[in-house]
Amino acid sequence: MDPITNPYAPGAGQRPPELAGRDEQLRTFDVVLERIARGRAERSIVLTGLRGVGKTVLLNALRSSAVRADWGTGKFEARPDQRLRRPLAAAAHQAVRELGHPRADDVDQVLGIIKSFALRDAPSGAKLRDKWQPGIDVPAVTGRADSGDIEIDLVELFTDIGGLAADVGKGVAFFIDEMQDLDPEDVSALCAACHEISQSGLPVIVVGAGLPHLPAVLSASKSYSERLFRYSRIDRLPREAADQALVGPASEEECEFTPEALDEMYAVTAGYPYFIQAYGKVVWDVAPTSPVTAQDIRVAVPEAESELAVGFFGSRFERATPAEREYLRAMADAALVNSHEQQGDSPADEREAVPTSAVADVLGRKPQSLSPARDALIKKGLIYSGERGLIAFTVPHFGRYLRTQS
Repeated sequence: MDPITNPYAPGAGQRPPELAGRDEQLRTFDVVLERIARGRAERSIVLTGLRGVGKTVLLNALRSSAVRADWGTGKFEARPDQRLRRPLAAAAHQAVRELGHPRADDVDQVLGIIKSFALRDAPSGAKLRDKWQPGIDVPAVTGRADSGDIEIDLVELFTDIGGLAADVGKGVAFFIDEMQDLDPEDVSALCAACHEISQSGLPVIVVGAGLPHLPAVLSASKSYSERLFRYSRIDRLPREAADQALVGPASEEECEFTPEALDEMYAVTAGYPYFIQAYGKVVWDVAPTSPVTAQDIRVAVPEAESELAVGFFGSRFERATPAEREYLRAMADAALVNSHEQQGDSPADEREAVPTSAVADVLGRKPQSLSPARDALIKKGLIYSGERGLIAFTVPHFGRYLRTQS
């Protein structure tokens, strides 16, 4: 079929043509926005899930909902090598601009506080030329959000931004991707700020997205975090939604899939949104005509898997050192053994965690000797530990990929 009209869009955070299976999360968020706008109490939101389930896509869709509701919004991606002040200041700057507050003096006051908050990112004694400038064309306001204690400063910043939003009957939402990569001190401050804002009833919320162990990261920071956030696990799509993600875009181009083709696609993608787009794109290009058949799927699978091996799996595997790659391969073998023991000959469900002791057994090593490799892989976001003594891949089908490598 014509590759120019190919409707599928595999890409990191790229919105698919059909956002299937996420209606519940979108409806819930609309309710949250309306409740906060009416002065009702609501919790901030945390989305969790593996790589490739569409967390970033959903995060962007929720932000679009907030924009349509005339809220001020700001978004950034957390990084292990960056503290919170700079990206949050930039997000706050954008959110305040979007509010459209009519009193310029009030806006300038809050922008000056944001600037002061951002400038505290510089080391003590740094010269002006060495300080990061947030691009805010008003003087910094001293004595507010500039104490140097991130928890105090963040509470003051959110309070002032929330007051500005309340003046115009709107709200502000901060969207944070890869939230598990925030510095522990910043996580603690963010929880404290959300707690304070919730108690004061100001219209500010945080919407975070991260890997499955993000709730554990938050809980380790503040014991009350499980009551502070509304958690939503984003998983692979059920069969009906997975079919819709394929059929909807195709029907716009007057193309159909046979029932057998849909069976075959669900078997190879397991309902993971990224895989649906990746396989769908290749299938469209290799299928000669509509309707797409199961044979077309089987012809496309090797090419799709080859592309995934380079871009989706391989790029992550290349980030690991030789010792870390050895650990990853042992994890894949341990996951397969664990699955066979529990399910007979059923294929491994690699969302399930495996004991670190099982990985050590595969390598013939003591678990303690493997801690450096395990910890490094967690920091690189290739594996996670949601429970003590257990680990799992952050990428679906990663174990299957590793077992195909020599």
